Amino acid sequence: QVQLVESGGGLVQAGASLRLSCVASGRTFSTTTMAWFRQAPGKEREFVAGFSWTGSTDYADSVKGRFTISRDNAKSTVYLQMNNLKPEDTAVYYCAARRHIVMPTDPGQVDYWGQGTQVTVSS
Repeated sequence: QVQLVESGGGLVQAGASLRLSCVASGRTFSTTTMAWFRQAPGKEREFVAGFSWTGSTDYADSVKGRFTISRDNAKSTVYLQMNNLKPEDTAVYYCAARRHIVMPTDPGQVDYWGQGTQVTVSS
């Protein structure tokens, strides 16, 4: 089992920044890949950013150039730095883990979910 705990959400104005954190614990393995997803009210959960097994990153087109995913292996923590936030970024953000060398880009590929953290961006 892998446990994921997110933090860092909040209410901000458009143009502001937030950094989300996800601490992983339990039986993590080197082939576990990590990603962030989000779900806005009335919409399906969608991929935001993730790490491949090689350490390369990928982003949804809607956040490219504004969001940055990073990690601290010593702390078993993955971060999502979100800059220039827009009202359309409002959602619950979820940390996700997959026991596969290819990062999850679809919710159906995720093996473990965090509890989610709310991000609200006002205009």
